[in-house]
Amino acid sequence: MATFRMFSGVQPVTRDGAIRDALAGFQLAAMNIPQALGYTKIAGTPVITGLYTLLFPLLGFAAFGSSRFLVVAADSATAAILASGLGDLAPLASARYVELAGTVALLTGALLLIARLLKLGFLADFLSQTVLVGFLTGVGFQVGIAVLGELLGLQVHSQRSIGQLFEVVRGFPQLRLITPLISAVVVAVILGLHRLAPKVPGALIAVAGAIAASMFWDLAGHGVAVVGPVTGGLPRLGLPPMSWHDINQLVPVAGSCVVMIVAQSAATARFYATRHHQRLDEDADLVGLSAANAAAALSGTFVVDGSPTQTAMVEGSGGQSQLAQVATAAVVALVLLFLTKPLQYLPRCALGAIVFVIATRLVDLRGLRDIQRESPGEFALASLTAAIVVLIGVEQAIILAMVLSLLRVLNHSYHPQTGVLVQGEQGLWETKPALAETITEPGLVIYRFGAALFYANAGLFAHEVRMLARASGVRWLVVDAEAITNVDYSAARMLLDLSQNLKQIKVEFSFARTAPSLRADLVRHRVVEAIGEQRIFPRLHNATAAFRMSQGS
Repeated sequence: MATFRMFSGVQPVTRDGAIRDALAGFQLAAMNIPQALGYTKIAGTPVITGLYTLLFPLLGFAAFGSSRFLVVAADSATAAILASGLGDLAPLASARYVELAGTVALLTGALLLIARLLKLGFLADFLSQTVLVGFLTGVGFQVGIAVLGELLGLQVHSQRSIGQLFEVVRGFPQLRLITPLISAVVVAVILGLHRLAPKVPGALIAVAGAIAASMFWDLAGHGVAVVGPVTGGLPRLGLPPMSWHDINQLVPVAGSCVVMIVAQSAATARFYATRHHQRLDEDADLVGLSAANAAAALSGTFVVDGSPTQTAMVEGSGGQSQLAQVATAAVVALVLLFLTKPLQYLPRCALGAIVFVIATRLVDLRGLRDIQRESPGEFALASLTAAIVVLIGVEQAIILAMVLSLLRVLNHSYHPQTGVLVQGEQGLWETKPALAETITEPGLVIYRFGAALFYANAGLFAHEVRMLARASGVRWLVVDAEAITNVDYSAARMLLDLSQNLKQIKVEFSFARTAPSLRADLVRHRVVEAIGEQRIFPRLHNATAAFRMSQGS
């Protein structure tokens, strides 16, 4: 059992390492603060709550998590889930909305802790990469469409992507050039610097420039919407007010967030732990994620997640432990105390432009093309997931993503690869389709079944074995059980009936290459007793040798 240690993602601390991580933390803050402000537009919360996500939640994960690289803060996917779940319950950015967002964060933290206690982290493995690409691509389109009105300076009231597009198109006659011009400049600065100088905080430069321009030219006086007064200082700590009615309404939203958090955080943490040959305790990371979301709730902000993009940022800045994230939190605390006043001049369209850039990075067209080229069926699943996000909603899409991933797993087990083994010219085994009259050699069929044998696929197994056994001249039917790891009760009953059927038509029924787990199941369900211990062979050539001996050859 793994021993619990606080700040395992920080230790050991050395002087050189602390200096390196502190510098990386300062760079991460410079790149991340503008993005955190942008995520509030996705989540529907006040601008200041974006800075709060970079304060106590970072410290919570640093204290309890094990990953040395994972950055836990605001993320577009969970922010979109939050907005989708709360949009009909309270006005965006209202005090009531913030209370509900805090309740979701608290419930998310509680569910993550329950997942740790029940060791449910493995559930993230059921969200396949295919549907995850489709889900995040759909979120990218949904978020990009949602901020079009703000980019162009048009009023949009619909909560649905199609309605938002319709309102934007309908509002074109009221379009004023100054707002889309500012948006275009901000997007160009961010993308241009990212391409020419990736380590330069392009978003921070764009935000600073937009604030300076707003102050110098009084953009608010020229009809450009600005953020307005921002309350500075550290957040006030306290539990969000909640009732049982709120909890019942918000548990599904929190559950959707948990699925995304566990899947995305686990994948990101594993990647960087493997890349840097570091030990990773996924159970400790669940506790860290739980603590980070509890800290988010206590500090008046919204749900946080392990972010792949922000984790890549800290690695690119030279950070090698959670001390970099602690340094980021320290920088953010200074900003909250002394530098929030200029934010009131920030044009809202500039904030929308940052969100738009974030959205474009979520749209993984290259990943979709790769999936389409290699697996058209999986491409259809990814595309369907993306379409559900845009047309119906994020919560429904995350549930669909899990269901589709599970259905693919079940489909592989329900329709496994099967065939008849035959020896090629060089003596190597080849698999031929399991068709009537297909044999391994005269009198012998070696039948391969490519999955565990259970109630759902037992019918396919029985059908193909009976079909092959009825071929003219077949005397032995051997099951190559290398891929059959276990047999359930229903499938065992089928095997017992099948062995009786084959005896009636004078065909010997045997198994070869049985794993210890399968052999134990066959013994427990009395299948070995029915067919005989001598009909369980360790290898294929033992089975073929016994067949040939029985035929006198």
